[in-house]
Amino acid sequence: MRIIYPIVHAFFYALSLLPFRVLYVISDAFYVLVYYIVGYRKRVVRNNLKTSFPEKSADELRQIEHGFYHFLCDYFVESIKLLSLTPKKLLQHIEFHGLDQMEQCFDEGQSTAAILGHYCNWEYLSTTGLGFQRYKGTLVGLIYHPLRNDVMDRLFIDLRQHLGGTCVPKKDILRQLLNLRREGRVSLFGYISDQTPKWENIHLWLPFLHHDTPVFTGGERIMRKMNNAVFYVDMERPRRGYYIVTFRLITRQPNELEPDGITRRFFEMLEQTIRRDPRYYLWTHNRWKRTHEEFDRRFKVEHGKVVPRNEE
Repeated sequence: MRIIYPIVHAFFYALSLLPFRVLYVISDAFYVLVYYIVGYRKRVVRNNLKTSFPEKSADELRQIEHGFYHFLCDYFVESIKLLSLTPKKLLQHIEFHGLDQMEQCFDEGQSTAAILGHYCNWEYLSTTGLGFQRYKGTLVGLIYHPLRNDVMDRLFIDLRQHLGGTCVPKKDILRQLLNLRREGRVSLFGYISDQTPKWENIHLWLPFLHHDTPVFTGGERIMRKMNNAVFYVDMERPRRGYYIVTFRLITRQPNELEPDGITRRFFEMLEQTIRRDPRYYLWTHNRWKRTHEEFDRRFKVEHGKVVPRNEE
């Protein structure tokens, strides 16, 4: 990796220096390759769309499908662009709203958590610190699961940290938060919370886009433990290359909500966002591969832990 990565980084950095208009020409070429020639995960995408929007016609679903693949290719070139964007240029492509409420939390010594899904270009949220007016030095933590490919993992860490984000592996998040609290430092940490949990981590099922969906609850447990103010991240893409990010307050008193209340509210809000414009959700992920029926057949819950039934 010490030999390969500098070469890979140099290539993508050079690519990132191209103007947006040129990068979008490359994206359009990728779209033809990815959609028409490779057909990347097209079966998964079509099944996800069909089952999530049973009320839509075949023509409507196909329009969403085409729009999604165009965006997927845009996502890649836009993310690479982060390697060389300056703060001034970045702020010409993204607007932040609701950060004043977050700064009020910081004024009172309360750290914050932002909960989001794979919607629009979530990589651009690594630049949120640029939107603060009075807390520009605040740590903006990005919780991530390391990629299997070491080179691509390092590349995405670099582009996420270029404009102020701090990448923290999921396994280290609680220790990092406790250290910050001991130091008396406020922070903002982002939790992407719409992944599919492993069987042994399924503790809650929720209705989401016409599916009985297994969801993670670990993020909420951390938010409650740290007494974070919790915000939902609502992203919009008014036109190509431009984003509007609105931080919507869910609660400042997480421990006063009913059990799993944050998680339930998040998925309700995420579904509203997706229905507003489905093209910008990550439909290539087979997030409904685990069914409630199979879970009940293979597993049981004992003392709060999920265990296989064959161990009886």
